[in-house]
Amino acid sequence: MDNLVVLNNEKISEKNKKFYCRNFNFKILPEGLNKFFNVQYIARKSRTNEHHELNLQNVKIASNIIQFIYYVISTFKSKNTKYYIITITPYTFLAFLFLSLFRKKIFVYLISSGYEEWKFILGSWSVWIYHLMYSIVTSKATVIALHERLYKKNNGHVIESSTLNQEWLRDLKKPDLSKIRFLNVSRVNPEKGIFEFLEMFKELKIDAEISIIGKIKNSTLQNKFQSVIKNNSNILFPGYISDRKELMKAYDNHNILILPSYTEGQPYVVDESLARRRPVLIFEDIRHIVKGRKGIFVCERNTESLTKTVKFIIQNYSDIQKDIDQNKFPLEEDMFKQISNIIKKN
Repeated sequence: MDNLVVLNNEKISEKNKKFYCRNFNFKILPEGLNKFFNVQYIARKSRTNEHHELNLQNVKIASNIIQFIYYVISTFKSKNTKYYIITITPYTFLAFLFLSLFRKKIFVYLISSGYEEWKFILGSWSVWIYHLMYSIVTSKATVIALHERLYKKNNGHVIESSTLNQEWLRDLKKPDLSKIRFLNVSRVNPEKGIFEFLEMFKELKIDAEISIIGKIKNSTLQNKFQSVIKNNSNILFPGYISDRKELMKAYDNHNILILPSYTEGQPYVVDESLARRRPVLIFEDIRHIVKGRKGIFVCERNTESLTKTVKFIIQNYSDIQKDIDQNKFPLEEDMFKQISNIIKKN
């Protein structure tokens, strides 16, 4: 098989000679591609213990950007190796410059809008930095994107992404509609909109509770989050769930997935929720993720619109589930085949 080096800004920890990544999506992607290529995975070292064990033999984790570049250059000994960059960040951009200098075949995988993320996290002043990196990388690399809005030129490739396997589509559970049970599955970060949503949630005049499944990356956010949920028994924080069967149960035990993000690419949680026949509620900021799928509802970011939309979903739940049944769900194995075919043909 051909060699493929996957470069990622992902944080990975090591324990007892085993590697663990933070993001489940970045576990299954290199593992899936390893069925088609000899994959070497280069990522960043995490200071905390991560949850998802990587089933890969060749993993390098860098403590700093110099070591990251060293690991990249060390792969140059193998001729005809191709390189798959996941998202454009300062780490992967610098790696790209070295790869380009040595005329390597490079693919870049765009999963979300860096323009929106940089603007939201660092402010409007920072967007030019991302634009510069984006323009340089996409001018030289073969682009693979999760959504056409991420790369609008005709020479790119848009794929259907997924974390689903056949198990997600079996043994579906009947929802409990005795009260509104929101589920939020995401990192507890400002760009995910969870803090603003919880303040809105407290103002709702309907019988509802919310469970938040995710990780909090630092103590500052932890303190802010605890102050928001303090003394509210209707806000539950079971923490992070790494086991996929347990995550399916979480979807089954709730009746609406709420995704209050300000920016998203193509979030996997949407198809996960729809696969378990649970409607999804989002705000207008990320309307673009709908992509014709049934069961996704868009409302304005205020309590009046939220209340109206939630009541409609609960009152029409059975019909909505029938609509959801019409969706065609991509599977993770299909995603791996799409990506591998693009890499092999270019």
